[in-house]
Amino acid sequence: MGMSNIRIKGLVDMLVESYCEHADIIKVNTNNQLNKSVIIDILEKLRCLLFPGYFGKKNLNSDFMEYYVGNLLEDVIFSLTRQIAFAIQRWEAFDICKDENFDKAEELCSAFLGKLSAIREYLDTDVDAALNGDPAAASKDEIISSYPGLYAIMVNRLAHELHLLSVPLIPRIMTEHAHSLTGIDIHPGASIGRYFFIDHGTGIVVGETTIIGDYVKLYQGVTLGALSTRGGQLLKGVKRHPTIESHVTIYSGASILGGETVVKEGVVVGSNAFITSSVPEKTKVSVKNPELQYKRDHEPRRSAWEENWYYTI
Repeated sequence: MGMSNIRIKGLVDMLVESYCEHADIIKVNTNNQLNKSVIIDILEKLRCLLFPGYFGKKNLNSDFMEYYVGNLLEDVIFSLTRQIAFAIQRWEAFDICKDENFDKAEELCSAFLGKLSAIREYLDTDVDAALNGDPAAASKDEIISSYPGLYAIMVNRLAHELHLLSVPLIPRIMTEHAHSLTGIDIHPGASIGRYFFIDHGTGIVVGETTIIGDYVKLYQGVTLGALSTRGGQLLKGVKRHPTIESHVTIYSGASILGGETVVKEGVVVGSNAFITSSVPEKTKVSVKNPELQYKRDHEPRRSAWEENWYYTI
């Protein structure tokens, strides 16, 4: 049986009253606002531009490469410019209808798209790092098509460029989308060098002010975090997360915390290590193995059914 009209009316009244009381989490009377679905669609088109031929519905022919790229870019420029304008409108309260304000969004979009070639250069090194660092990787095709770590890195590299341009909201929407798909949480503010490899990846957290050098390898469950966030917004802009220099490997479950913590070049951090101070170069950090105890239980008692079955035989 369905709800009565009176019951539905009561629920409506209750929710509308809640909207009035908590107006800071409601958006009404606006046609110009961010659309998460559009941003995800932009992300997929950018992936097609970064890895042409691997994704998308069209079979890529080299004879039509310019047409393919131009068509995708046109779609991205149209959608991303509007989304950037909507994002800035929310933060800076300007009128998107004014030409000079929309021009600002176009400039930001153009500056971002101008970074795509450099991003591809970095991603090429990331694919190499995965192939060289994972014996289970059969080919670059497998890595590009299926590795969640590479997807999370790609999204971060795109989102980081938007973050550097001070584009609000959109970078975080992108990285949180990647987080939801891969279990890898990399803030768009994190700065990551070349040849970055994430193996397995689930549960990795990389904080906003993290700096990562070249040839760094992370395993699942690694946290590059802050020592404390009790200061809330007072800590905004403060270096809260560690610096990881080049040629560092960090194994599963390790936590490295604090803005003053620097893991120097060539360090290997073992599983489950908890680090809150800097580590000298070419050091191996490991947790002392706990003592393992083996105890053999006595023969388990049979159930009543087993006893009956045993004696019947």
